Amino acid sequence: MPPSSKARSGTSAPARRLVIVESPAKAKTIKGYLGPGYTVEASVGHIRDLPTTDTKHKIPAAIANQPWAKLGVDVDHDFETVYVVSDGKDDQVRKLKQLLKDADELYLATDEDREGEAIAWHLEQELKPKVPVRRMVFHEITKDAIQRAVANPRQINMQLVSAQETRRVLDRLYGYEVSPVLWRKITNGTSAGRVQSVATRLVVERERERMAFVPAAYWDLTAQFDTQREGDGLNSVDPHTMNARIASVGGVRVAQGRDFGPDGALRSRGGVVHLDEAAARALAAALADTEFTVTSVESKPYRRSPYAPFRTTTLQQEAGRKLGFGAQRTMQVAQKLYENGHITYMRTDSITLSETAITAARAQVRELYGAAYLPDAPRRYESKVKNAQEAHEAIRPSGDSFRTPAQTGLTGDEFRLYELIWMRTVASQMKDATGSSVTVRVGGDAADGRAVEFTASGKIISFHGFLKAYVEGSDDPDAELDDRERRLPAVAQGDPLAATEIEAEGHSTKAPARYTEASLIKELEEREIGRPSTYATIINTIQQRDYVFKKGTALVPSFLAFSVVGLLEKHFGSLVDYEFTARMEQDLDRIARGEAEPVPWLKRFYFGDGDALEGLKALVTDLGGIDAREVNTFPIGEGIVLRVGKYGPYVERLGPDGSTLARANVPEDTAPDELTPDVAEELFSRPTGDRELGVDPATGHMIVAKAGRYGPYVTEILPEAAPQRTKKGSGKNAIKPRTGSLFKDMSLDDVDLDTALKLMSLPRVVGVDPASGEEITAQNGRYGPYLKRGTDSRSLTDEEQIFSITLDEALAIYAQPKARGARGTAKPPLRQFGADPVSGKPISVKDGRFGPYVTDGETNITVPRGTSVEELTEERAIELLAEKRAKGPAPTKRAAKKSAPAKKTAATKSTSAKNVAKKTAATKKTASSPS
Repeated sequence: MPPSSKARSGTSAPARRLVIVESPAKAKTIKGYLGPGYTVEASVGHIRDLPTTDTKHKIPAAIANQPWAKLGVDVDHDFETVYVVSDGKDDQVRKLKQLLKDADELYLATDEDREGEAIAWHLEQELKPKVPVRRMVFHEITKDAIQRAVANPRQINMQLVSAQETRRVLDRLYGYEVSPVLWRKITNGTSAGRVQSVATRLVVERERERMAFVPAAYWDLTAQFDTQREGDGLNSVDPHTMNARIASVGGVRVAQGRDFGPDGALRSRGGVVHLDEAAARALAAALADTEFTVTSVESKPYRRSPYAPFRTTTLQQEAGRKLGFGAQRTMQVAQKLYENGHITYMRTDSITLSETAITAARAQVRELYGAAYLPDAPRRYESKVKNAQEAHEAIRPSGDSFRTPAQTGLTGDEFRLYELIWMRTVASQMKDATGSSVTVRVGGDAADGRAVEFTASGKIISFHGFLKAYVEGSDDPDAELDDRERRLPAVAQGDPLAATEIEAEGHSTKAPARYTEASLIKELEEREIGRPSTYATIINTIQQRDYVFKKGTALVPSFLAFSVVGLLEKHFGSLVDYEFTARMEQDLDRIARGEAEPVPWLKRFYFGDGDALEGLKALVTDLGGIDAREVNTFPIGEGIVLRVGKYGPYVERLGPDGSTLARANVPEDTAPDELTPDVAEELFSRPTGDRELGVDPATGHMIVAKAGRYGPYVTEILPEAAPQRTKKGSGKNAIKPRTGSLFKDMSLDDVDLDTALKLMSLPRVVGVDPASGEEITAQNGRYGPYLKRGTDSRSLTDEEQIFSITLDEALAIYAQPKARGARGTAKPPLRQFGADPVSGKPISVKDGRFGPYVTDGETNITVPRGTSVEELTEERAIELLAEKRAKGPAPTKRAAKKSAPAKKTAATKSTSAKNVAKKTAATKKTASSPS
């Protein structure tokens, strides 16, 4: 009997079941499939984690004074961990506990991967259910899949939990031990991470290759040949002309770009002839009257098989190439498609399709393209990814029969991504594309007696097969896609040809292309670094940390990244070694499979193993050899160096004795390979940008003028010891530096200390309205200068009025009827997202009285401190609205007084890194080393 039909013990009433999923959107969809008797609620992601700056107050008193409490991991006692309820999740945990009191069974329906398994385990540990607990898993959200999952629950997989926890502990040790070194030697706000640091190194190394690259010039000839046969190209699909490129001169191959090394020199001088401009033009002239003949025609069969269905990384790559989506955007859209029942689970290494999916795909091939495009036997794909994990299918349309994109009712990004997934899945079950490829060689003798040969290649697709449905993109913009045909004239060996054009063409070798998000993901996967499900987060992190910025789709490393990577390479070489990182990944996968135990492996990583491996603890202990100035200095040439300073990168010209002769700031968007001595000289000649204006007499803080990404501004430099806000967040005592944007008529080179202090003092209090008792302030905003009295804002005519306007003048402005215009109408949203899954209304971010806030028109919640409007994602906006709804309406003052204070959620000290291994290992095995 399936669990859904069981009655409550001792009663005739049906059992009441609480189903916990991760997101509100998923909860809404699943509730519709389960019906009465089931309460479906979201945990809204992880509810517990290792302590952070914001949650350290929740650590139990017995542990709080331990030296390892801040780390959250007791490295001296088998890496025991302490978990606390994440900041902002207390109300949701209380709600889940309350719902659990009325339930007879608990179903944990989080995602079926390591992270989802860990969330399920944390929910069980925190909620402490006294009713039966069942693990409910599914890889698509359809009615049949959900009902099957309810009828076939399992237990929590402790091997997956152990694997996830080991990763979490490893990443905590790495980040918390290495990042402080970067703070001391480079600057605050920097961080290190097991995968993020290696990903940053890849981007930096590519830029180094570009900086060292020396272009080589080479020339060749192109020709257009004509068959000169009447009727060719008129009554047939075959053309009468073809374009060809010179292949050899005097029997020696003509050098092409691939023959030159990155130093600009020929790799092998003996096997090729290098044409310069003069030689190429002379040869073209010598071929003006040459009679040409087809010397050979070589035809080979062409066959191209379908691409495998999408897995996480190939979806991210292809969405980047075809739709222009970043990896994070791809995963956010895919998450919506999954939660709303349109596709299967989108975090998977698998390229396997279930029999149901194969049947559905073949049915659509037959229906949409005809039986001629359907192979006799179904196609089955096997993963080539080493250590492919999680028992999921490939990413495909959900259900036993597929809906075409037009049948889904989707729009925008969701439609485009679903269409991509649908096309790829259907194409995977279609026949091969077939045809022929042809190479034609054309020879002749130049006037100087040298024999020359040209070649032309063509491709004819006689049967498009799967290419009718889908063609894969390429990271190389110049690459020819699979469905492109190149038809050549129907010629045979010995046929005469006339050269209608022969031209000399110059070329230059190109530096290695910078990584894009798609190509970086491909590189990480091929090197087996990190897990595919984390790549989107990693790429987002290195951009938020200002290690990488985008120029178009290219990922460009900042000079800060050069400092960070240089320090890590020199002093923590093993931690950013590609092979070492890949071996760590393999060992973590072995732990997930129960082939290794976590604690011995973590001990070896942290404490080392004698002379064979120096552990992390030893690496971060001896820092005397790290010269901060050396780490942050890079030679440019001609006595010029670049330095990475507190206020950003700058160049210096040094004298023979090492003294500074000149200094200039480097714009933030300067690519490292573009900073040459000539560019540095230009920077020296410009008026200075960032500069120290003086010390604020009231605070003692240095005031500086800076050229920012969004315009010039002034700010204060806080002491290093001050708790500062970062992009990841801030503690309760964190201080935000005062800043002030320069007025439109101000210049960085003219602004002085007094002006800077006035700008940073805004908004300025003009006075108090005697009629209402409300304060009137003058301030500057994104739409210009304005007055504000309560919620009533009035525009000013110019920025100088902010400092000069009097109370009487302000009252006179308020005495006038409010003008309807830019200031009188509602402010436009700062950001806009899709519909909220609960209310169905569009989500936007607006600028409110107390700062930016998220709203769907029904529920409002202020954007948390430490999160900028630009960093806010749609997924996070949905979570914030769900958290606000979970809290319910704010209590009145009277109700607040009567209500008892909420009990603090107790943290749980876990020995799971040790105990989980004992539970999961039926036969204990010796852990492999992380080296």
